[in-house]
Amino acid sequence: MATELEPLDVVRKNFRIDWYRCPIDRDTLRELTRRSDFRGLLQAGGHLALVAATGVLTYVLFLEQIWVGFAFALFAHGTVTTFLAGMPNHELSHGTVFRTKWLSQLFLWVFNLLGWGNHHGYRMSHTYHHRYTLHPVADREVQLPIKPSLHWLYLIQLFTINFTGGDNSKGLIPLIRGTVRTARGKMRGEWAEALYAGHPEERKLLANWARTILLFHSAVIAVSVVFGLWLLPVLVTIPWCFGNWLRYFVGVPMHNGLRDNVADFRKCVRSITLNPISEFLYWHMNWHAEHHMYGAVPCYNLKKFAHVIAYDMPKPKSLVGAWREMRATWKHQQVDPSYQFDTPVPESVVEPVAKPAAVGAAATEDRLAAGIGDLAPKALR
Repeated sequence: MATELEPLDVVRKNFRIDWYRCPIDRDTLRELTRRSDFRGLLQAGGHLALVAATGVLTYVLFLEQIWVGFAFALFAHGTVTTFLAGMPNHELSHGTVFRTKWLSQLFLWVFNLLGWGNHHGYRMSHTYHHRYTLHPVADREVQLPIKPSLHWLYLIQLFTINFTGGDNSKGLIPLIRGTVRTARGKMRGEWAEALYAGHPEERKLLANWARTILLFHSAVIAVSVVFGLWLLPVLVTIPWCFGNWLRYFVGVPMHNGLRDNVADFRKCVRSITLNPISEFLYWHMNWHAEHHMYGAVPCYNLKKFAHVIAYDMPKPKSLVGAWREMRATWKHQQVDPSYQFDTPVPESVVEPVAKPAAVGAAATEDRLAAGIGDLAPKALR
């Protein structure tokens, strides 16, 4: 169980982790960290195009009163939109998707408005998560152990309407209630209070964005009432509470059952293989260990990057394999609460290490290796 948090400004000053990173040629790393507006538009624009297409299809089937088709289309729309503020928020907050910064900011606003995400709060928390992954003294974004639940009542919610929420799934009641609470300037929980202690300017940004979300969706509801577009709020304001199943199944394996307080991303983060559609919707974050190890690599380069360092990484599991591993670990933890799965890693490096850098370039190269893009808000830089 996590102990009481020290003030995080003290943690940032005194706590350092010497992370292990798989050796990689620097020229290769520079190439893999290169950002592309074109590929960013394919990813971000493609996701929004899927949202629009499934939404229009749902509306047309509703007007035609083709109810079976409408139900399947709404399920597909919910499946696509439940990813809206999760991985887009994550990647666009890192600032690695687009070469042009204003495009990153524009799409970040769009995805977070539609998906009820708050990039200000996410960047505060996720900066600690990257710098101190699964070290509870400084990272409470993910707290172990996490139960990989397959309870039938929860599964019914995931495949229909999610009212109460849960790990990696958005519940209608808690998300709206939480957004209203944030808009009122209220913090929820020890971790949120610790994040914003001494940062009133960041706290104000957090609250203002929550108010923006509420105003935007109030306007959507008002338009639907005035023009009689009764399905509009379902398709725009709350579609993420329908069909949470895929977001849940692909999101839970990232850290579940693995080791905390270890300085090796290969042992505290899990990568998995997915089919192309799921990988696209998940913004390629199934290559999660690689993302933590070299956070400046854009999401669309992660699969290629994973092949480059595969010699020094555990073999990624399939989605089913990851769930079997997590479930077996959870059962073991019911007998031995201290148990954590220790991922086997290669015993020796068989490839040459990165080329030595000139003295004057060393600091720049270190920042490239350990960089997390533009994730850290001003208060944490």
